[in-house]
Amino acid sequence: MSAEMDSAAAQHVAELHRHHRDVTGGWLRPAVFGVMDGLVSNASLIAGVVGSGASGGTVAVAGLAGLAAGAFSMATGEYTSVRSQTEMTLAEIDVERREIARNPEAEQRELAMVYQARGLTPELAAEVARQLHRHDEIAWRVHAREELGVDPDDLPSPWVAAGSSFVAFALGALLPVLPFLFGLGSVTAAVALTAAGLFVTGALVARLTGRSLLFGGARQLLLGAAAAAVTYGIGHLVGTAIG
Repeated sequence: MSAEMDSAAAQHVAELHRHHRDVTGGWLRPAVFGVMDGLVSNASLIAGVVGSGASGGTVAVAGLAGLAAGAFSMATGEYTSVRSQTEMTLAEIDVERREIARNPEAEQRELAMVYQARGLTPELAAEVARQLHRHDEIAWRVHAREELGVDPDDLPSPWVAAGSSFVAFALGALLPVLPFLFGLGSVTAAVALTAAGLFVTGALVARLTGRSLLFGGARQLLLGAAAAAVTYGIGHLVGTAIG
């Protein structure tokens, strides 16, 4: 009967939390950063090349080169970063497991102190720690969550981070160069498409984080426009000097 009650309680807790979004899966940050970086960096690159007086074909080649280089760079960086972080986390978890095996009483008291600091009475905190330390597999997982602030069963995947970053950057970087790929030599279409992309992605991020859609879109549009304006000016100055 006790096992059935525990199972039912666990299922009830899972149902209560089922409506929450996944905020630890490792995909949101690189995807958001990737699409924003793709838009801003490639739009800035194209603005600089256009400012130098280059032809539409040259702008298209530069834009595609920027897309490919940036996407691979972002994916490599995200993979290495998340992989290193995960390896360091696993190493710290292993240290915690060894400490629990070597000195379980001290680790149990340490866990009790953690719960006591969070508002539990000393007696209740000690009892909770004692109950959790009845099973080693539960104990080290609880210590990892409480002391290291990580969920050992839900560590971010470096492949997910790399893949989402690569795809997101490529999609963002494609927008500014699309008009030139279709033979439109004017920068007007690229500016309009890039501005729309910046506003929409900023608004989507704001929706995910519960912020104002208008503010999120306008903020991203302003930042991207500033970056493109600066690189356009640099390209114009350099192009004039070389020419």
